[in-house]
Amino acid sequence: MQANEEFRSGFGFLMAATGFAVGLGNIWRFPYITGENGGAAFVLVYLACAVVIGIPIVMAELLIGRRGQASPPDAMARVAIGEGGSGRWRNVGRLNLATAFVIEATYCVVAGWVLWYLARAILTGFAGVDAAAASDGFADTLGNVGGLMFWTFASLAVTGLIVFFGVNDGIERSVRVLMPTLFLLMVCLVNYNMVNDGFDQAIDYLFTPDFSKVTPGMILAAIGQAFFSIGVAMAGMMVFGAYLPSSFSIARGAVMIILIDTVVALLAGLMIFPIVFRFGLDPAGGTGLIFQTLPIAFAQMPGGQFVAIIFFLLLSVAAVTSMVGLLEPLVAWVHDRWAVPRHRATVYTLAALGATSVFSVLSYNVISDWQVWGFNLNGVLDFVSNQIMLPIGGLLIALFAGWFVSRATLSDELAMASPAMFSLWYLLIRFVAPIAIAVVLVTGLF
Repeated sequence: MQANEEFRSGFGFLMAATGFAVGLGNIWRFPYITGENGGAAFVLVYLACAVVIGIPIVMAELLIGRRGQASPPDAMARVAIGEGGSGRWRNVGRLNLATAFVIEATYCVVAGWVLWYLARAILTGFAGVDAAAASDGFADTLGNVGGLMFWTFASLAVTGLIVFFGVNDGIERSVRVLMPTLFLLMVCLVNYNMVNDGFDQAIDYLFTPDFSKVTPGMILAAIGQAFFSIGVAMAGMMVFGAYLPSSFSIARGAVMIILIDTVVALLAGLMIFPIVFRFGLDPAGGTGLIFQTLPIAFAQMPGGQFVAIIFFLLLSVAAVTSMVGLLEPLVAWVHDRWAVPRHRATVYTLAALGATSVFSVLSYNVISDWQVWGFNLNGVLDFVSNQIMLPIGGLLIALFAGWFVSRATLSDELAMASPAMFSLWYLLIRFVAPIAIAVVLVTGLF
């Protein structure tokens, strides 16, 4: 990291940080997880988890990044040493980086699916697609090694181009355009749904809770979704904290990030579920909801090609902005560790990610029969990163901020106007967040 790298404005930081948080986790994963867990009751539990767990840890990551002024490993070490502790805390930053690398190497493949479907939407609009054709089309997508490789590398190339030009000319400049574009596209689709059938059903589904659906399993799913969606323990928030001006309120920024992230998730529901209900589709359609179910609806609705283009365009924007947040801390670390210019650090990191993503692509086809613990390679990587690495990383960040950084340092860095609000955050980061994350970790493992 260069010492003078800093977001020019609070708006630029918010767009970058929310762009990292707002991704396929909101638009692709949130609707089908909501569908599988009963709708509105799940939404309420998710919101509670986002506030009670998400906000405290995001604040901790931003605090550590700004205090440490370095890539995540060095930021952790600097803060720890400044508190009279051990530089071995850098290993937490390394774990966050490893998590980001694994997630990026598999996420870029799914982002490639999105770009490919965007191209199909532009060329054909899914004309004549029925249930069988949609299912066969997605199967053909996964089986086409060359096509998957091309679109996977395309997603990495677009992301790398943004990061290549640095914090101000690359990340900040791009998100100032991409994030408002994403919001505008979402609002357009929601407005489209408001004047068509299915919208009232979607409102009821998302906002009329059935508390009989609240079970331990559903609560754990909500915690996991909040963790995944917000981008906790993936190094992105920590590195964006390092670029955060000292005058910007971390608490206000964290609340805004969670608020925007949640609004986007709810808009995604209002964007997808009306279409699902209008055409009698299954709201609990799982991962196939986006790629196997909605193309059927696009084929049947008036103006379906236009709607499909907008839909997959906004998915593409969400995927790229999240990938930027995963790539930037890796590039910053390579830059710090080997003292190479940013553009070379970007190329080296992309090369490593591209090589690793090949195995992810092949696990959908050529080596799909390779099994470990009953999972194929992608299943193993998803399990290890989401069920083990993310919770451990988040738990260690919470413990570090809550128990190893002095209260005086935390108070000084956060500079919250209300002592009561600081005390509440301190309670959450010391006790509530670690306990909740530990439960997720143990449940994921056993």
